[in-house]
Amino acid sequence: MKRNLLAIVFLLSSTWGVVNGQNFEIYVSDAANFTTGPWKILKFGQDGENGEVFTSQELAWPQDIVFLDHRNSVIVSNLNTNKITEYNAETGEFIGDFATGIGGPTRMKIGPDSLLYVLQWSGNGRVLRYGLDGNLVDTFTDANVSNSIGLDWDSNGNLYVSSYDGRYVQQFSSTGENMGRFISSNLSGPTNIWFDEEGNLLVVDYLGGAVKKFDAAGNYLGVFMNNLQFAEGVDFFPDGDILIGEGQTSSVKRYDSEGNFIETFIPGGTLGLMTPNAVVLRERGVSPVREAIRQVEFITPAAGVEFYIADSQSAADLNAIEVYDIKGQLLASRAYTGNTAAWNAARFPDGMYVIVGRLKDGTSWSQKVAVRK
Repeated sequence: MKRNLLAIVFLLSSTWGVVNGQNFEIYVSDAANFTTGPWKILKFGQDGENGEVFTSQELAWPQDIVFLDHRNSVIVSNLNTNKITEYNAETGEFIGDFATGIGGPTRMKIGPDSLLYVLQWSGNGRVLRYGLDGNLVDTFTDANVSNSIGLDWDSNGNLYVSSYDGRYVQQFSSTGENMGRFISSNLSGPTNIWFDEEGNLLVVDYLGGAVKKFDAAGNYLGVFMNNLQFAEGVDFFPDGDILIGEGQTSSVKRYDSEGNFIETFIPGGTLGLMTPNAVVLRERGVSPVREAIRQVEFITPAAGVEFYIADSQSAADLNAIEVYDIKGQLLASRAYTGNTAAWNAARFPDGMYVIVGRLKDGTSWSQKVAVRK
């Protein structure tokens, strides 16, 4: 579901100024020899060139990478130490422990409720939720998923979690109740999972040498991407192209949105790369809402699809409107011309967003809204 956020930017109406001149950085976590290292996070330009070691500090079998632009930091889950560690997003310098006491943290994603969802390889195998300040909110799910290592949400907000050793994908409701096995066949060792725009579930089968496709009812549709051995890390360009890390060749490969191989994007062994188990695109040149912005309820309703300026006085003060995702990335902006319509979110996925109003006096307001169809 969330992989479409950047792609959907291009579908906005012409009245909105879409962020142009996109500049990406590619981050890859290297699990190396798994339990013994040497572990590192690598950084590359958007063409896969100009690689460098972003950080090698306080890592222990790193699993996933999530940027927290509101803190100007990046967090990494570490299976060996049961910790999520935090680093400066620009320099890679170690800041400290973001969260501890997790049973082998693997995949992490920011959910539709703006909380951080964390999977556990061991322990009770439940999904944990954290605030974006690192404080534990709750144990979200009510059933164990052993060796859980992939998660995503469908368009109804239901959560799906893959079990590597169990060879299945479990389904949970939007409130964390167990809904049973969604997929329990045609898998040898599932890792990453994601939903496409048609509602199909794509599953990276680490031991099966492929990415496999299942429909919205869990029926097997066949192989989507093949010739992949020990694949895990995956992320998406706005045009739909897919980057996926492959352990067999110690490389990152690029496929188009139909699953066709394009190129080896990062060659095997680059900067000592051995086992790329997370691949993350970070868009640069965006406005990450780091400045102090006053929170004001100037938008109505707080949840829905069409959003409006709440009152005439607010409308008189506004100069421009911007929309950000929950990670602080600018999705679109436009000059405010005086009508009451603020934002039509019909083409955006359900979830939390921030609407920022730039005022004529140079200050700004912000308000969180929930897109719900």
